[in-house]
Amino acid sequence: MNNWKKTFAIIWSGQLFSTLSSSIVGFAVVFWLSMKTGSPEVLAYAMIAVLLPFIVLGLFTGVYVDRWDRKRTMILADSFVAVCSAALGILFYLDMTPIWLIYILLALRSAGSAFHMPAMQASVPLLAPESELMRVAGINQMIQSISNIAGPALGAVLISVLDMSYVMMFDVLGAAIACTSLLFVKIPNPEKKVDTVPNVWLEVKEGIRHLFMNRGVTYLMISVIGVTFFIVPIAALYPLMTLKYFGGNAYQLGLVEVAWGIGMLVGGAFLSIKFMKTVNKVLTMNIVAIGLGLTYWAMGVLPTSGFVLFVVLTSISGIAGSIYWSSFTVILQTKIDPAALGRVFSIYDSVSLLPTIPGLLATGYIAEGVGLLNAFVIAGIATLIIGVAALFIPEITRLGISTKGVKE
Repeated sequence: MNNWKKTFAIIWSGQLFSTLSSSIVGFAVVFWLSMKTGSPEVLAYAMIAVLLPFIVLGLFTGVYVDRWDRKRTMILADSFVAVCSAALGILFYLDMTPIWLIYILLALRSAGSAFHMPAMQASVPLLAPESELMRVAGINQMIQSISNIAGPALGAVLISVLDMSYVMMFDVLGAAIACTSLLFVKIPNPEKKVDTVPNVWLEVKEGIRHLFMNRGVTYLMISVIGVTFFIVPIAALYPLMTLKYFGGNAYQLGLVEVAWGIGMLVGGAFLSIKFMKTVNKVLTMNIVAIGLGLTYWAMGVLPTSGFVLFVVLTSISGIAGSIYWSSFTVILQTKIDPAALGRVFSIYDSVSLLPTIPGLLATGYIAEGVGLLNAFVIAGIATLIIGVAALFIPEITRLGISTKGVKE
């Protein structure tokens, strides 16, 4: 770990291009679907197409991530994503873009990420000292944030001057740069099992056992799942909130995305400061959840003339979200055996995202029946209640005390 900073600098340089290109493509596809259909159901189904591979594959990918060479897994996963983006670009070029086919290719791109993300997350504790994990999480979040800031802005410019087929090629280029950067670093692997053929179900059960071994981690994860359940479906409504409620355009849609990215950048920068090594990470999460709930409630009571306040609140929610989910990632990295982290992260991704599917399927009803504003209010109040409740659960409190003052 003596050269961990150099190793991460090389990895991060490649990941910056990869996440930036993915952000550009993601914005372009969402804007294209929004303008072509104007349907909340279409946007929700697109998000389901992205999330479903994590949910379905997540129970199993970790078994192989913990067995396979993690560096090779990340390279192959990024390459597969590039192939899917290239196929989507070809379809746009040929003007063969039925919505269902876009869903399939979005799902396939996500399947590649379902292997890449747990492999990357599980590798971090093997590359950096434990005392630096919060800083690493912060810098990872900053890279994601820079992409969220620049991606929509570049996406808005590119789709105005280029055909969608050429925009999709940027994702291919970003993946190629990320794969090349990984070739120049050594990523260690934990000790592998002796047998060569994995007993998938047995190892999934083993991963679940690791995830639920610590009661404090279990209860905290339940609260994280609750927050995710209410927040993720609302994210699908952001484009409609901007375009329909505030009467915005592509520029304003991009501005909201940039505001979210700036918030995540600030949150990531906050996580990377030295002070954060010694804080009670669980207490921080719960306080941030309360703030996140208040922010979403405030979004739901804005008048149609309140677009500027909506942008500000979006930025605040980006700060809160960055700190909340990154802190939980660090808690898992420090409380779970590194040899099981691939399974734990993939199972956690599955379990945490599964409850959001009913909410996404009901997005059309939420937008039309419940109302866009009421959806934000309900999500905000629910998140606020979860954050307050978690403050009074003894097991979570004890877990928080154990996350303070990690030794150098």
